[in-house]
Amino acid sequence: MTEGIRLRPVTEPDLDTLDEMFADPAQVGEFNWSGFSDPSPWRRRYAENRLLADDKSVLMIEAESATVGFVSWYRLQTGQAAHVFQFGISLLPPARGRGLGTATQSLLARYLFAQSPVHRIQAVTEVENVVEQRSLEKAGFVREAVLKEHTWRDGAWRDEVLYRMLRSELPA
Repeated sequence: MTEGIRLRPVTEPDLDTLDEMFADPAQVGEFNWSGFSDPSPWRRRYAENRLLADDKSVLMIEAESATVGFVSWYRLQTGQAAHVFQFGISLLPPARGRGLGTATQSLLARYLFAQSPVHRIQAVTEVENVVEQRSLEKAGFVREAVLKEHTWRDGAWRDEVLYRMLRSELPA
């Protein structure tokens, strides 16, 4: 399922791609668009840690040697000594609808479980984002809850769906 997909660290030229994605709702996708913002935090974090840190990280997605998007995750504290990773994905328009999101999310789950002792990873997506819900389910994530009026986008509070995968649920 993940053949031909590669996750890789962000390089300096990728910062331009990220800037372009977040400057255009069509590029980042309607469900990831949160308005215009200052792009300098990307570059500042890149200078500090190449966008790889214990609490928040970004990897670029490649398919057939072309950059097709990115994944990011952050540490969500769930107790005094416990945390989960919550992640997101954004594909460039030409990469959408080809199964790359499903393959990437499966690959990211394997990576996160292999590189950390975390027991649970999770993602949230808007109730209207049926394509992303199908993608998460095909990648092995379990729909867990609907979070009422959980996020603000495009002038309204939106319901989101919470998906999870436990280490013991990682598909073979």
